[in-house]
Amino acid sequence: MKKKAVERIKTTLIVMLTISVFLLGWQTTLFNEFVYSLPVLGNVAKLVSGASAPGTTEPDRVLIYEAARPLAIVITNSNGERFGVRNNTLLRNNVYNSVSGILGEALGSASEPQEISEGEWRAALSGQGIYFEYFSPVKLSVLDSWLGAELPGTMRDLLLRRVFIAFGEDKSRVYYQDIGSGLFYLADTASSAGKAQELEIYNANGAMFAFETGLAVAENAPYLIVMQGNDYPDVRAAASGSADEIMDLTLDVLGYRNETYAARYDNDGFFVRTATQFVIEADAIGHVSYRRAGLLDPVDEGQLLRESELIEQARAVVSATLGGTCGEAEVFFRSLEYESGGSVSVYFDYYIAGGRILLPDNAYAARITLSGGEVSKAELRFRSYSLYGEHSGLLPVKQALASAGGEFVLSYSDSGVERIQPRWVLYE
Repeated sequence: MKKKAVERIKTTLIVMLTISVFLLGWQTTLFNEFVYSLPVLGNVAKLVSGASAPGTTEPDRVLIYEAARPLAIVITNSNGERFGVRNNTLLRNNVYNSVSGILGEALGSASEPQEISEGEWRAALSGQGIYFEYFSPVKLSVLDSWLGAELPGTMRDLLLRRVFIAFGEDKSRVYYQDIGSGLFYLADTASSAGKAQELEIYNANGAMFAFETGLAVAENAPYLIVMQGNDYPDVRAAASGSADEIMDLTLDVLGYRNETYAARYDNDGFFVRTATQFVIEADAIGHVSYRRAGLLDPVDEGQLLRESELIEQARAVVSATLGGTCGEAEVFFRSLEYESGGSVSVYFDYYIAGGRILLPDNAYAARITLSGGEVSKAELRFRSYSLYGEHSGLLPVKQALASAGGEFVLSYSDSGVERIQPRWVLYE
């Protein structure tokens, strides 16, 4: 009997431990990153090199993760009162983890869209619902992969920055603007209006849209979110490793852990490694440039990857390199460009405290070029960012709007100094 009792206690402890680990992972967004899965390759090195997992004939399944999150969220309750979050990464993540399922459910059950006027879009924004705003436009087909939804075919190629889920008594609706055409749309959705009750926990904090302020200049940036307060954190910037360290990490992620190479310094001070399969170089401030040597297999038209899969391939590389060395910053998808010869380049930027980090010469945090299903080129700028512990005051949003005359965003310019301060920068 004693033995059985001990075994029961052990089993109970294991279950409790498992639950604790799961809850901890959920709270820290370890598990919240999962959105969708697709049959690609088994780990980062195999994902980017095109090799199959050892001992398998079929490729493993790899998760599609969010390559970006909304920079702003506005929740309007049943009384018309608003709670907004913008320029606050920690709060944004907590809110998004709670409400992203509503967005995924609404998009996944959306009917065919119909075009509406901008006036109808604005009227909808005053009602009960959730508004999401991304920094960079993203195709709905990519967004639905991050959320595990499946959209009607006519919606998949629409490019958006803003989407609003409206809750009504009888039904809910999805509203959005196609950035490419400038047109507005709505679609009925089967998302339960009962979800609106989950939003009542958010207390109003006075958030509003610029077009509601009555300022004439607001029409130049009508959907800028206006909130109280004008203090924003300063940021500490630093190098994230020596040239040897960041090249070792990059080569390891790309699957060249045991590759033999020749090393040298070139005339510009770059440390260069050359091997039969690659050339890689790095400088003292963390800029790594990788190029695959030799010919790549031609692209098989029958196996072309969707944009969400291309972005995930690139994100996997960026996450395993910059993602582990950038401190308190985030690395988010910026854009995707198709190039000659079937190559595709995917760009990423650094963000911290809800603000975009601007690198010299408008450089990007990462550019990953994919050719024939493999990484043919990579440019990575290894930098580490953390909150400095002090704040700087900026013009309140209303005054800044009047001064700027257009949409602007919180930004940090990394010019190589240790302490960088926030500033408003016109959105481009």
